[in-house]
Amino acid sequence: MSARVLLFGSSGFIGAHVRAALAADPGVTELISPGRDRYDLVQGDRDDLIALLREIAPDAVICCVGRLGGTNEELIRANTLVAAKLLDAVEAGAPDARLVRLGSAGEYGVVPHGRAVTESDPTEPIGAYGISHLAGTRLFTLAADSGRVDAVSVRVFNPIGPGQSAENVLGRAQLRLKEAARLGSSEIVLGPLGAYRDFVDVRDLAAALRSVVLAPSLPSRVYNAGSGQAVTVRSAVQLLAEQAGFTGEIREHGTGPQRSAAVDWIQADVSRAAEELGWVPAVDLATSIKDIWASGAQG
Repeated sequence: MSARVLLFGSSGFIGAHVRAALAADPGVTELISPGRDRYDLVQGDRDDLIALLREIAPDAVICCVGRLGGTNEELIRANTLVAAKLLDAVEAGAPDARLVRLGSAGEYGVVPHGRAVTESDPTEPIGAYGISHLAGTRLFTLAADSGRVDAVSVRVFNPIGPGQSAENVLGRAQLRLKEAARLGSSEIVLGPLGAYRDFVDVRDLAAALRSVVLAPSLPSRVYNAGSGQAVTVRSAVQLLAEQAGFTGEIREHGTGPQRSAAVDWIQADVSRAAEELGWVPAVDLATSIKDIWASGAQG
């Protein structure tokens, strides 16, 4: 399948890697990535979005726009209302296009320790962040099931890799380690690091989205995108410290992000994506950590 693709959010951490993966694929005949100056997906008018879709006539639309934190209103606006706006606009302006959005592992909520969560497991998010994404995913599923829009959600676990944002724990750890090196400090301080997380390399995530876009048909409407492995945040931070050559103390103080503080274990079952898309994660944690530090050192 070849595709003319419209990508929103290409300037962000995930979106930049998705753009690179799509641009390198011969199956993508044209890639259009409008900035907020052309159309702001969060604040923009629906009719203007319909006009943009009619002008571009894409075969696929990908949304990498969203928020990790903020007020309830900000999260709902960026994660839920954007999904709703896209569904209405694509149905009116590009009815034959496949519409793909980034969901979140936060949609699952608390998962039994040791269990790899599947797309059909219960979804019981514990905060506004997870609720805002689950609402978007549910709207997409309903639209697809009713035949309104060819809509798909990709539930992203903990994305890491080059260009890591300080909104994520490894991005914060990278900043603390660089600061410690600059000041000659023998310790860094982070929040709690005991939780288990499924860290997926952002380049693997980009490959998963590319597979969703280019698949001739999709048996499912929700796909997990994770590494399929759970490790403690502490062990990942320690790997990063080793890359930095830091031998001091890593202290834990305070609380973790509200969106995930009560979840002490999460691991993706990625068998659906493997079976239906032919996608499997390829970048191991050690490589991701090495590339995080290298990209930060260059910045």
